[in-house]
Amino acid sequence: MPNTITKSSTLKKFGLAAFLSVSTVAVYLIAGARFAPAPSGGETEENLPDPNEKAAPLSAPGLDGKSIALSGFAGKVVLVDFWATWCDPCKEEIPDLVKLREKLKGKGFEIFGVSMDEDGAKAVKTFTAKQPITYPLGLNGGEQPPEGWVVPGLPTAYLIGRQGQVLKRWFGEKDMAELESDVTAALAK
Repeated sequence: MPNTITKSSTLKKFGLAAFLSVSTVAVYLIAGARFAPAPSGGETEENLPDPNEKAAPLSAPGLDGKSIALSGFAGKVVLVDFWATWCDPCKEEIPDLVKLREKLKGKGFEIFGVSMDEDGAKAVKTFTAKQPITYPLGLNGGEQPPEGWVVPGLPTAYLIGRQGQVLKRWFGEKDMAELESDVTAALAK
């Protein structure tokens, strides 16, 4: 009899361990699909825009409370950069984006930064006190992307041509040399 109890107890423990292992793997796979990093860098089949794709309307309140609209940059090449103060890759890119904007703004280039911070102006003002950002910043007020825009993760950016067409998009960190090359090519059109 003691032998039967030991076998039964061992089988129950094994069954519980197998169930927990399978459950853990299932949760990891499901969560992994939800929180997987976005494809990095430039174009892939997933983020290649249709050559006729126009940018969706976009407007957001600025740090001063006044509305900033993408349409206000008509005739310029615009990088729409979705970012957040808690996003490390976003924070790392900002000094290079500021430099790029300063270098090319006289040629018709602008950056429209869209903060996805839930704390809005408070978080962005605290951040910009330490890391100045010289380009226009809109406040989205949370992680839900604006209507018509796909933001699978941060940073996400769209390069918009002078006629409002989506020229390129990045889901993840941007290669700055590639970005400058793409912006320069767009400005030459």
